[in-house]
Amino acid sequence: MGKDRTAGDVRRVKGSIKEAIGKITGDRETQAEGAAEKRAGRLEADAADIVEAAIKALKT
Repeated sequence: MGKDRTAGDVRRVKGSIKEAIGKITGDRETQAEGAAEKRAGRLEADAADIVEAAIKALKT
């Protein structure tokens, strides 16, 4: 697992926490920001996986 994958996972978790805080407090803006950050983190992690797979495929 590369550092880009880890960064994406961290961003996803931070977004999940922020989204939950928004739900608990009733703050829709914070909830939406958290959901967006969670999706961005998932995309970042997935992109890192794709790059890693492409590099691995090119080496073989």
